[in-house]
Amino acid sequence: MTESRDNENSLISRVGNFARKCLFDILSAGPIPNHIAFIMDGNRRYAKKNNLEEGAGHKLGFIALMSMLRYCYELDVKYVTIYAFSIENFKRRPEEIQSLMELIREKIEGLTKEESIVNQYGIRVHFVGDLNLLDESVRLAAERAMAVTSQNSRAVLSICMAYTSTNEIMNAVEQACEEKWDERKRLGSCGTKNGLIDYAENVERKDNFISLSDIERQMYMKVAPPPDILVRTSGESRLSNFLLWQSGSSLLYSPSVLWPEIGLCHLVWSILNFQRNHSYFEKKKKQV
Repeated sequence: MTESRDNENSLISRVGNFARKCLFDILSAGPIPNHIAFIMDGNRRYAKKNNLEEGAGHKLGFIALMSMLRYCYELDVKYVTIYAFSIENFKRRPEEIQSLMELIREKIEGLTKEESIVNQYGIRVHFVGDLNLLDESVRLAAERAMAVTSQNSRAVLSICMAYTSTNEIMNAVEQACEEKWDERKRLGSCGTKNGLIDYAENVERKDNFISLSDIERQMYMKVAPPPDILVRTSGESRLSNFLLWQSGSSLLYSPSVLWPEIGLCHLVWSILNFQRNHSYFEKKKKQV
């Protein structure tokens, strides 16, 4: 009986994989987004709605994430970014934060295993955010995952941890200012008074001022181009301080399902909307 059920499940799986391949071949006739970003909203609400124990929603949310990643990489999407943990999330109850950190560390360590999805598809992993705010065990696991996958080149997975867009922008401006100041001191050491460039004498020099490219070079998300599609589940239309700098020309898609409920149909619908509006978004990008 067990063997028969296993054979049946295997057949269903093969048929499902074949149908998905056919669907993706059809989608690939049109433009495929280069970068899709996800705000994984609704894990806690899903657990509450289904009377599950605390933390169960996030575990089911991880399963949903693995499915989304597999679909994206089968479609040859080059960049995927996920909002895993906001700086604002540190305001939650200490017990909940600790439980989440343990789950996150466990899942990060799973990414380094030979059979993991990132190794199956040749994915390079980046952790994006102020990693110094994380528990040491989580930070070390993240650093190891980045090192282990550093030679993978087929696609990039950016995991935003201890991240908010305002923190990213503030950090980028600070780093750009420090870089410019160091540059001025180096130039000033060649004969200027006190080893510094006099501002009044150099006010006309544009290279003394912070440019847009100076800031963008210091952004956490410099590892990926701006997202073509930004998906937020649970029907919310807020960006929640996520990729504010990068999403000015992104297609926003907000399905009403909670994150653990997201499925292939939602991803397909977002891509169809992207393809339908592709020429418009390309025109907007050129205007930026």
